[in-house]
Order: sequence, then structure tokens, then C-alpha cells
Amino acid sequence: MRETSAFPWFASCLIVSFSLLGTLEVDADDRIHEGEMAGYLLVPHEKVPETYNAGFSMYVAAWPLLKEYPGNRFQTGLFGTWMHPQYEGADPDNLYTDIEGGLGWWRDTRFATETPKFIMGGVALNFSAWANGPGAGKGRDWDEPQGKYGVAQLSPWVLWPPDGLILKQGTCGELVGYGYLPLPLTNPKSTTAGKDVPTGDHCWTLFMNTRNFKGPVAFFTPYFWSRASVEEPRLAGMFLDTRPAKPNKPLQMETQYVPSIQAKDAKEETYARIAPVSFPRDAEGNSVVVHRVTAYSKKALWDGVKAWFDGGPPTSGSIDSEASMVHKFTGKGGATWKIDTPTLPEEKMVPLTWSAFATPAALDANTFGYRWNRELVTRIDSKDGPLVTLPENFRLTQKPDQKAEWVVVRPEDVPAETGLASFQFKRPSEDRAEAYVTPDDPRSSWKSPGPVAGPFQASLGDGSVVTYFWYRFADQPALLNADLTDQERESLQSRVEKLQRNWSKDRDYLPPPTVGKLADLDPALIVTPPLGLEAGYVPIVTRQASKE
Repeated sequence: MRETSAFPWFASCLIVSFSLLGTLEVDADDRIHEGEMAGYLLVPHEKVPETYNAGFSMYVAAWPLLKEYPGNRFQTGLFGTWMHPQYEGADPDNLYTDIEGGLGWWRDTRFATETPKFIMGGVALNFSAWANGPGAGKGRDWDEPQGKYGVAQLSPWVLWPPDGLILKQGTCGELVGYGYLPLPLTNPKSTTAGKDVPTGDHCWTLFMNTRNFKGPVAFFTPYFWSRASVEEPRLAGMFLDTRPAKPNKPLQMETQYVPSIQAKDAKEETYARIAPVSFPRDAEGNSVVVHRVTAYSKKALWDGVKAWFDGGPPTSGSIDSEASMVHKFTGKGGATWKIDTPTLPEEKMVPLTWSAFATPAALDANTFGYRWNRELVTRIDSKDGPLVTLPENFRLTQKPDQKAEWVVVRPEDVPAETGLASFQFKRPSEDRAEAYVTPDDPRSSWKSPGPVAGPFQASLGDGSVVTYFWYRFADQPALLNADLTDQERESLQSRVEKLQRNWSKDRDYLPPPTVGKLADLDPALIVTPPLGLEAGYVPIVTRQASKE
């Protein structure tokens, strides 16, 4: 999950340095110190009125940030946001909770490739639990679920692997549309887990827009948020199960770790090199990274669905753009990318001169991206590839009375004696990934009442195989652990059957993009319900393991 930018990092985590020794497969060289680059790319945008507090959507570019996956210390998000509850007055002290999911790579990714994955990234009170998707959350100990039951599967057409939603391999600059809007799938409750604290009816639902799938995928159960108030009643009503969402959110790209190396030359000057970092490029050589960031009011979707569930006419599920506001980009932007510097222990992380080669730009009012210094980036004029590769080489400078910084140098200007040019950033040899396995106890919610069809298998583009079963919607494990009575689950079942009969996967729900092309989900994730299970049933992944 994200921390203070936009993808599932954890706000309680600090950016720290790690030695790469034993992580990268490189020839040993005593001259070379191994380290990291980390920081944020900041995207200012204009605010919208606070009344647009019923969720958001955006389109973000997906691409291979690094040429080769550098091992499980790699943690970075692509562009995204953090959606926090909206309060009257000041935010409460010592209360962190949000939805911060998005595209990226994480240290607990088990089946990683150069293509990013997507996770939902809901954060319960102060990271006491987090939920990344159906069956995916904090840790893998099912005796202490900590969010692994926090998300319920809604779509009958998409598999959700516990390692994250997978894009088609080779995705390179295409746009992934996603956002969270509340649906009134449950009713508000005055008691929670037998205690006199309420649970609201906001089922914050992930909507996606890709080329091969469109529509709602999964939702956070209200109990995921309200559970913390059972132990701390003073927090009742403070979470996203009852609260609206702040419409004006940070928009950033958070990078926690990119491999770097550095060495001194014969003059004791310090040089650094980072693993090749790339951005997508369009026909003009610019990089489109964020498009159409939109905030919604409840008129956009909630009101129509609520009226339908209360006996009114069906609604198509298309989100009303008239009840939305699109954030305008200012064309400004910032960067805090830094390289750790063992030779300057008093200044552990030193900034690099991002502005020397990158200029933030509003490519149109609704589209943010970068223009590049063509003398410093590579392949920008190439007709062969869709990527711009950023400068890799830097020299440490420090003028009198000024802070140190890393300035760009050309590869030919790096002294040969540093050994940096011959260093190779390779994918390390790592142990075979451990399988994700759900409980097999016949008394568990996975087995009682259990699935109605399966097992089935799908081979995914990340080299894993998932095993899945079809469950009656209300009998999926997440809902059996959502503090719902049988009657409440049956009411929820009835509402979801209405949605599944009326909302297909091949028409727009989110307002479509006006630039670029849509990405594809991994085709193996798109499934068809078995005969007789077309409405009221969902596929649930129970295992993900490496291909034999």
C-alpha cells in the first residue's frame, strides 16, 4: 500500500536504505558501493468543491519502470492517490485510515515480472490490518487474518489472485482506469460484533476500465473499517463505512527502492549509477502518466442504485458525468528522488537533479505528463520503442554553503576506474516463490458451506497457476467474516443478483479516456460463469503457486 503518495505502501514505513549485497547478481568489485534511489514525483492539480465526496476515478499509465525486475527488495508504485475519510473540521489525531491501492511492485510480491500489478490497498486503523483484494491482506497467517477477509468479490467475470491483479504481460504505456465509489449493498447497523457501536452502509467498490473488462470488481466490507471501533468505541463513525471521502487528494508516484551503485575516481570524486529507469512515450516523445482525475457526488451512482434497491427502476450502472468534477492540471510538478550516499553519512539521502532532464507538463487540461531533455534521455526519437530511458549516471557535487546534489553526467564522462560502466543490474536468483494457500479445515468459512463448483485452474502471465472455485455470492469467505446475519447476507445476495443480471463487463461505467489506449488485464483472469451460475455466484481463488 502507499504511504503518502499513491499506491499501497504503508504510511508507517520509512524510506530506508538496504545493502544489495547478495541481492543483485553482479561481479564483486571492492570499489563499488551498492545502495538505492527513492523518493516521490509530485503532481499538483486544482481543487474541486468539498461536496464531491463520493469517490474518485482516474486513468494511469502502466509500464515496466525497470528494464529487469531487480528482486523482492524492489518497491515502487506508479502514479496514484490516497483516499481518506472526510471529517467536519480538523482530522482526528492518531487516526490513519484510507484506500491507497494502485499499480506497482511490493516487497511481498511473490510472482513478480517487469509488468506492474494492481492491489486495492485498504488500510484499517493505523495499519492494524490492510486488505489488498479478495483473500489478500496483511501477512499470510489465517489464524490472524488482519484484513484478508476485508474485501468481497463482486464480479462474476474476473479472478483476483492474492498476489495482485495482473495486467497483460508487455503492457507499456497503456492506461488503466480505476476508481472507488460507494454502493449501498448493505444496510447500516446500530451494533457491530455484538457491541453498541454502529457500522455504516458504504461499500466502497473498485470500478475498473480496461480493454477487456469494465465495471465493478470487488468492494471493502463495511466491517473491515468499523471493526476497530469494537475495541475503541470512541472511534465509532470515524471510518469509511460511514464517512464520505475527501475529494482533494494527493497525487504522486512513490518510489521506495530502485537499485543504485557508486564509486570514487582517482580524484576522489564520487559517481553514481542507477538501474535503467524508463517512462512511456507517445508519438511526440512526451510521457502521459495521469489522465482525467475525477471526483463524484452521490448523484453520480449511489442515488440511482439506492432507489433501485428500494423498489425503483433498474439503473445501468454508468456513472453520471454530470455529477462529477474533473481536476485540472496546473502544469507544475515536483520531485524528491534521492540517492543514498555512504560517503556523506551526515546526508544519507542526496537529491538528484530531476529538473535537468524532466519537465512536468499539463499535456492538456485533464492530462499530466512529462517532456524530456532530448540531449539527456535516450530513445526519445526512436521509432522502435515506446519507452524513454532516463539518465543513469550522476556525479556528487557540493558547492560552498550549499547542499550536496547528484548532477547528471554522460556515460562517457564517468571515469573508467570507477568500474560503474561494467556493472550489470541483473535479476537475482531467488528461491522458488512460496504458494498462497487458503485454509483447508472443513470447519472453516472456506469449506462450510463451501463452494458449489470447482476446482478450476488458470495459468497466468506472471508464471503462476491459480486454483479457484465458484461460491454462492453470500457464502464467500469474506462475507461469512463480515459480521452479517444470515438475513443480512440474503438481502445482500438479492441486491447483487440484480447487479449481475443487469451490469455487463463490456460497456463503460467510468467516463472513458480521451487520450491514449486502454490496457488489458491478463486474459487468463477473464472467466465465464458455469451454466446455471450466471447470477449470484463469484469465482474465488483459493491457491496461487508457481507453475510446475
